[in-house]
Amino acid sequence: MNLIKPMKALGLTSVSSFDDVELSLISTDGVDVYEFLAHQKIPYGEELQERLRKLTENGLVLEENAELVLEIEQEVTAFYIEIIKDFMSEHGSEIDVIGIEGILLCHNPQACLTQQIVSPRKIAQTLGIKVVGNFHRADIISGGQGYPLTPSYYGALTAEVEKPAAVVNLSEISSITWFGSHGEMMAFDCGPANSAINEWVYKKAGMNMDYNGKLAITGKVDEKILATLMKHKYLALYPPKSMEKNIFAEKLEHLEGLSLEDGAATVTAFVAEAIAYSLLMFVPEVPDRIMLCGGGAKNPTLVRFVRQKLSDIRVLIPSEVEMNVDAIDAGCAAFLAVRRLNMLPISFPSTTGVSEPLIGGEVFEG
Repeated sequence: MNLIKPMKALGLTSVSSFDDVELSLISTDGVDVYEFLAHQKIPYGEELQERLRKLTENGLVLEENAELVLEIEQEVTAFYIEIIKDFMSEHGSEIDVIGIEGILLCHNPQACLTQQIVSPRKIAQTLGIKVVGNFHRADIISGGQGYPLTPSYYGALTAEVEKPAAVVNLSEISSITWFGSHGEMMAFDCGPANSAINEWVYKKAGMNMDYNGKLAITGKVDEKILATLMKHKYLALYPPKSMEKNIFAEKLEHLEGLSLEDGAATVTAFVAEAIAYSLLMFVPEVPDRIMLCGGGAKNPTLVRFVRQKLSDIRVLIPSEVEMNVDAIDAGCAAFLAVRRLNMLPISFPSTTGVSEPLIGGEVFEG
């Protein structure tokens, strides 16, 4: 009988503002995480950052921009290859496998479609290292939502945390992973997060993000507009469900008449309100504690709004939780890569809606 052995796995993801790429090197067997070895953020160049922003903006017709998509994918792949080389050189570590989450271009589970920008095959061939990518494709093809795929990773990180508990990832969008008192698990995308805030401040002031929530904290929430935003039909859908970041774009047009600060405050309040609504409406058992992670967990104004909406629940930020959440999305990509190599499922009926636990990810040999 072959024992499952720990591997050194490197994960890569891109943040929603396109400021940088996150890298995380962990030791894991796909069940437990034994050690966090290194993590780093590498900034995109301004030119590539701007091209990515335009490529992923709302309304892009993929069929009419196929050559542009391919061109930028080649640029992103070349960039990934170089930063992986630099990372390996700096940290002097051999890597068993690389897990890659590309830049999400479109996601529509109803049309059985999900597309990311990056070429795992090219990276594997160039570096001579096994690469796992396209994690969401098998789930989509099997009738699942394709997202979120993080629950097994969060389960490993919170193994010693008293249940019921929930992990709320505040990345491009917000997602909830809930763990019940008796080992139950549930997960779903619950609304916008950084992408909505970033889009507002970029459109209004040319800023990549509301740094430390400084704009939102000085603005005033428009309660009427917030109530209008909360009427979006996605919020009422029962899980399992997933979303792509532009699904709320039409509703967010209601912010147009607000000042930069008031708009930032209102959209940030919307993120918090959607999380609170989803937790109280859909999870079977109210969690004793909620652990925030992702880039939005470093936004003190967003954290403050979430705590105000969930005043009866302990809402913990990364520094208050005994689990390593540095570059958490990149760490998850590394974890899922090892699960794929060990033939362990990454999606489940209670997380994406597939009929049975499903192995996901495509393996590209070095």
